[in-house]
Amino acid sequence: MPTPPDLSRLCIHTITTRPWNIYKAVENYARKGIGGISVWRDAIENSDLNEIRNLINDSGLRIASLLRGGFFAATDVTARLAAIDENRRAIDECAAMGSPLLVMVCGAAPGQSIHEDVDQIRAGLEAVLPHARSCGVRVGIEPLHPVYADTRSAIATMRMANDLCDQIADTSVGVTVDVYHVWWDPDLKSEIERCGDAGRLFSLHICDWKTPLTDVLNDRGIMGEGIIDIPIIRSWVEAAGFNGLIEVEIFSNRWWATDQTEFLDKIVRAYSEHV
Repeated sequence: MPTPPDLSRLCIHTITTRPWNIYKAVENYARKGIGGISVWRDAIENSDLNEIRNLINDSGLRIASLLRGGFFAATDVTARLAAIDENRRAIDECAAMGSPLLVMVCGAAPGQSIHEDVDQIRAGLEAVLPHARSCGVRVGIEPLHPVYADTRSAIATMRMANDLCDQIADTSVGVTVDVYHVWWDPDLKSEIERCGDAGRLFSLHICDWKTPLTDVLNDRGIMGEGIIDIPIIRSWVEAAGFNGLIEVEIFSNRWWATDQTEFLDKIVRAYSEHV
């Protein structure tokens, strides 16, 4: 009989199987022998976080991260202060659930410059990092594809994420590499190396970029469906010192509309064949 695939480093985001609640997600990921889970905050809203933590621990899954924090940029100071408070709550949720990492989608505000966005992002991160340190939680800046630079994240490249980390100079802040957002970057390999040299390569997200896309947000592909060379990016990340969980994060109206058990089976096969 063929040797079953090693899924100990495979991690699934709850958003990937969005139709499942947190209980079904944990049950089904664990049943497949998957190693880890990353939890989106909408999946645990109004839940007993201690109960969820015990559920995950008892299942044998490792929690990789909580998603998401950020959205610090705003033209209104009241909104910026509210974002800081919301991120402190997200850090508290990380601590309650035993998540070592809060992933940041940093934000952007139409009507102001990228430079203003980045200054506000830096100020927001600096405001919440003392609380993160006190809770034992690290913060991962996730650069997003430039197509999202208007409203979702002014941090659009690995270089920008690394530069921001250099400016903040805090070991609690690092970088999350999502292949969907950075595969196109001609400086990707060197910036991953820079990230590794600084000890700030905190997490790796995978999926695929389909061509054509029907929706830039909610039409991501399973690994192997698109054009991203995931094995080469994984090799760069691991050469830079990363040996953590490999997190599948797929936003897909197409796949959410299917049987989620079959979808999870396809993810496992694609992970074995293409990752």
